[in-house]
Amino acid sequence: MSTQSFRNEAYVALLRGFKELDFRGTAVPGELVLAGENAFPLVMNNKDQILMAASVYGRGRIVVMAHETYLTKFPALVENAVSWLMGDQTANLVCVQTQTKAVADGLKKSTNKVNITEAFTNSGAGVYVTSAYSVGEDPKALVAFLKAGGGVLIAGQAWHWASHHPKENTFLQFSGNKVSGVAGIYFTENYGEAQKILVRPQIPMSLKAIDFEEDLESLLKGVSEFDLPGDVTASEVMAHGSLAFPIGTTKDGQAFLAGSYFGKGRIIVTTHELLIPNKVHLNHWATFWYNAVRWLDQGRQGVIGFDPKIKILSDLKMKCETTGFRNNLSVFVCDVYSDKHMKEIQEFVAEGGGLLIGGHAWWWSNKNIGQDPTTNFSGNKILNKMGLTILKETVESRLYDVPSLKQRMEKNPNFRRLLQRFLGHVLEGEEINRQAEKQLNKLKRELTVFLQMKAYDNVSYSQVLSFLTDTVKKVGMPQVSEKNPVKSRNDRFLLHLGTDIFNVSPNPESLLPYLIKDIPQLPQVHNQRIKINAKTAKRGEWISTGLYLSPGMRTSISLPTSMVNKGWMVQIGCQTDYLKHRALKRAPAVIARFPVASEKMQVWNLWGGLIYLMAPTDPNVEGEEVIVEAAVAAPYYKFGESVSTSRVAPSPWAEFEFDNLILTVPSQVIRELEGVDKVAALWNDVMKGVAELAVIPTTFVCKERFVTDVQISAEMSTNPDPFGIISKAASPSTFEKQLRDKFCCGQTFINKVCTWTFLLSFSRSFIR
Repeated sequence: MSTQSFRNEAYVALLRGFKELDFRGTAVPGELVLAGENAFPLVMNNKDQILMAASVYGRGRIVVMAHETYLTKFPALVENAVSWLMGDQTANLVCVQTQTKAVADGLKKSTNKVNITEAFTNSGAGVYVTSAYSVGEDPKALVAFLKAGGGVLIAGQAWHWASHHPKENTFLQFSGNKVSGVAGIYFTENYGEAQKILVRPQIPMSLKAIDFEEDLESLLKGVSEFDLPGDVTASEVMAHGSLAFPIGTTKDGQAFLAGSYFGKGRIIVTTHELLIPNKVHLNHWATFWYNAVRWLDQGRQGVIGFDPKIKILSDLKMKCETTGFRNNLSVFVCDVYSDKHMKEIQEFVAEGGGLLIGGHAWWWSNKNIGQDPTTNFSGNKILNKMGLTILKETVESRLYDVPSLKQRMEKNPNFRRLLQRFLGHVLEGEEINRQAEKQLNKLKRELTVFLQMKAYDNVSYSQVLSFLTDTVKKVGMPQVSEKNPVKSRNDRFLLHLGTDIFNVSPNPESLLPYLIKDIPQLPQVHNQRIKINAKTAKRGEWISTGLYLSPGMRTSISLPTSMVNKGWMVQIGCQTDYLKHRALKRAPAVIARFPVASEKMQVWNLWGGLIYLMAPTDPNVEGEEVIVEAAVAAPYYKFGESVSTSRVAPSPWAEFEFDNLILTVPSQVIRELEGVDKVAALWNDVMKGVAELAVIPTTFVCKERFVTDVQISAEMSTNPDPFGIISKAASPSTFEKQLRDKFCCGQTFINKVCTWTFLLSFSRSFIR
């Protein structure tokens, strides 16, 4: 059973028999906050405040209620909870802490044996019921019980405690959080609103974000600037967890330093290991690291362990030693280039340890083309669960001022707050203003990264994905076209969002009708075999298959072993320009690429497109065969080989292949064009002339490609592979005009070869 299915079944089991829950009364609940991959809400009011939640930790389960009176207010719910918490255990003993002994009367009516106890002892109990105030000062035994497979039902609120301990950190110091926090459920100082709440058919969703003013104030005390020296190329880090936050950022919001809570512990990540305390760069960072290590230590004054690759800094004035990872440290300092102790480090932090970790992902990304660093890079295997991800993007080396806390919250909010804000605009139909455009562009980039994690078993990820999916289904995606250009920021955001969601949706077929309407049903061909002969030299090439995928259509492709993990890719679509126009005639990005990492793979593209195999440099593949399970045949004319029947193939895109040139055009061009052989002869002469002007062999190693598009990033694309041209320049009437005028291309005449714009753009690829 998948983790997501487990959660859904748990939700049904815990709320079985309830259509609504009435929390109204004299008891004032606290608000619960969830984080991590396992915690999920059970009951949420109309202000998105969570009043009940559940989670797992290790092999055990936990249910948390936002006030202790709910243990007696909802006896049937308590019975459901105890049953679920017991799980598959053979023990049927429920131990009830003295302060919650009133719950024992209801439980005695069940088949469970009930004992009342002053404090927790691991005496064969399957479930332990307690208030959040009675877990003891050091509840390690109760956490160990949970981790080993026990069930814990805990109830209480933290607002009263927080009012009497204003200088204490509620997340870490409130007694209930010392147990529930390891599982990602936190009692907070916020009041919850007690309402009559309908039980939802599915797990409630929330994007609520937390502010971290007190943590930032502590970390940045005495710090006015961060210096990224010229010899340091740092990566960007994304703080996407509900308890993650940026610390050091550029003016554009790129973070190079971030922190997070995870369980009962804390993390700080810096995106270059040379920025971790060392004598080379200490002068610029000394105050911050002094603050940071103490923040991670949480007042324990324990041992700060430095991995052998990281130099100890004695000026920290704390107990420091060089050591490999061990779980009796207070803080562990290491780099991101190994995931050897991944699970141990995650447990270490969840149970209260501090982690200071540093390094970049751009070098790894450059060395591992086709692999996604967000999920495959070693550091991210440790950090993703903690709500932090190191990106391949780099940050400019320079001096960065530390803004005031108010400016920071306004100009550089974290991922969840940005998402909450812009989705609110979209759902309410409020136009996103120009001042917010920089933040919107940042959010679009971060959304793409976040969704590509495909962490479906992570509650945080699945909740965001569900919320985004529901938003798109409710609002719909604009039906962009040449006749219906998209102009508003809201609609451009929805175009980006729809594409990203479709690519990761666990149920894309149900989502497709909300994204693209009126998709033509084209006849398909099956098990098409494509012979591959590729011996390119200095650059890779696109290999046409003569096949097309309709928008949203998926197909399986079988490939030979010789092409697996060798730099080959499958590409759907050919219009490679990324558009940034104010008025879009198509989506900004309409191609999809898939690294060939296995002998059988599934490919798709929301926008559809011709299927290509992208060869790496020096592939040396000859006589191999690729099989496409299902696709749509595309018109393909190859000079000297093609027959007229291929012109009627149903794909909306077609290709002309000449001696040195491949031209991609709308299919009606090739279907309606008369004298196609004469067009081929003309273009062969054109390309021969170009070769002679460039003083290169008249037979190109790789044929040049020109792709027509409804919109390109410039008047004529200067990207050499492929070149882009506006679709109107390749209409049937234009080709007929070519034949009449011999040397006409588009709308400009030139005496011998082609248009000046064509020649200028094309000649760039021959500049030496």
